[in-house]
Amino acid sequence: MDAYALPQLLDVSPVWLQELAAKVKAGFPSPAEDLGATRIDVLEKLILHPAATYVMRTSGESMVEYGIFDGDILLVDRAIRPRHGHIVVANLDNEFVVKFLWKRNGVLKLRAGNPTYADIVPKEGQTLLVWGVVLTAIKSFNVH
Repeated sequence: MDAYALPQLLDVSPVWLQELAAKVKAGFPSPAEDLGATRIDVLEKLILHPAATYVMRTSGESMVEYGIFDGDILLVDRAIRPRHGHIVVANLDNEFVVKFLWKRNGVLKLRAGNPTYADIVPKEGQTLLVWGVVLTAIKSFNVH
């Protein structure tokens, strides 16, 4: 993530989309499936704490094994208490990074989702703040 890109507070105006009653299956579709639709507010489904939810854009390939790619938009909630197993945005020495939070027996690591990147283990004198928990990554597909 770009160290100079500041997070932006999310505008929580409703975003209404059609939700189909049908589930998306990985197997064979049923021709008898009901495709009835209802309107839902997408942001209401994604955001738990609107006043504490920010948008950040990713930069780099260190989290690809977790489905987070270069250029994705992250929804980051600062009101959720970060714990082991969360994908988090952390500020390490004034640089934002997105990593898997590994915390066991008093040891904290920020783990990458790409074997070519080393884990971050804070050293004495480094400043580390787990800034927020990633709710989701929004993909940008070019369908033109």
